[in-house]
Amino acid sequence: MTVVQRVSELIGNTPLLELARTGTGTRLLLKLDHLNPTGSCKVRMAQQMVDDAERDGVLRPGGHIVEPTSGNTGCGLALVALERGYRFTAVVDQHAAREKLRMLTALGAELVFVDIPPGGGVGSVLRRRVAAEIAAATGAFHPDQHNNPGNGAGYTDLAAELRRQLGAVDVLVAAIGTGGSLCGTVRALRAAGSRTRSVAVEPIGSIIFGGAPGIYHQTGAGSPEGFPIGANVDRTVIDESHRVSDADAFAGARVVARRTGALVGGTTGGAIHVALRGLLGHPAGSTVVVLSNDTGEKYLDSVFDDGWLRERDVLDELAHRRVERWFTTYEASVRVATRDRWATRAPVAVGV
Repeated sequence: MTVVQRVSELIGNTPLLELARTGTGTRLLLKLDHLNPTGSCKVRMAQQMVDDAERDGVLRPGGHIVEPTSGNTGCGLALVALERGYRFTAVVDQHAAREKLRMLTALGAELVFVDIPPGGGVGSVLRRRVAAEIAAATGAFHPDQHNNPGNGAGYTDLAAELRRQLGAVDVLVAAIGTGGSLCGTVRALRAAGSRTRSVAVEPIGSIIFGGAPGIYHQTGAGSPEGFPIGANVDRTVIDESHRVSDADAFAGARVVARRTGALVGGTTGGAIHVALRGLLGHPAGSTVVVLSNDTGEKYLDSVFDDGWLRERDVLDELAHRRVERWFTTYEASVRVATRDRWATRAPVAVGV
């Protein structure tokens, strides 16, 4: 067993879980990056952004960091800040999962709340403005995760892990918000010679890829109407984009929990939903990886709570059954393929 002196030394080297396999030999794997410290992949890029700021002299000993966040980036920054002696202020709103807000407080972050405007959505715009104002008034370092190149660069190690674990990744599927995890990982995979195809998944109601704006309850992914898309959404490395409803995304997370015991967040559930429904469309023997961006324990009072879902009219039993049917169909396809292979084997001659 390895003994470390800082929790941040435990970042990375997360395992893979096979979720499904088809009769054509295609595998759907879940990269369990929610097993990182703070329960999210975002701690990777939080550490990178702070490293870069220290290197460039923007962040000095005893300094102050301020960032608007829906929770996961904030928790990553809070961890790095407490280890290195920085003050950290997270600009949040009540739309964030309560468990994330509690984690921020537990890690010593100062929370500044902004009021969500009527109709929700553009609360993220207000969070961003307030963070910029605090930084200007106090001289704090404002990472600006949507445009900070350290965001995407923070996933270089994730790409290296996938190459060590799998050799090749044919398709990478992930929820997209700031764009750092998907675009940064794909960019690093391709720089190392991989021909990985990338699939971005956003909530219905998000406007990243030009869809009609609306209210959605998947936190940490997508962009609401009026929010400027940051530079880390690199369309040059995105091959496909899909939109997924709250009901389908949450069904994906809940069915995976019941089938495997792995608790993943709602946006990961959306990526799983997209990957499952398109699994047979890939060439035989493909390796498809879904990034699990954060842990489901942060959503026990929301995604995994029937009452919460009913209040928002996003509890859909048909959606749950559809996800279950995909799993059982792929399992059946493996059994059929195995039977067919045995049936077509040449008979063995027996000597007399």
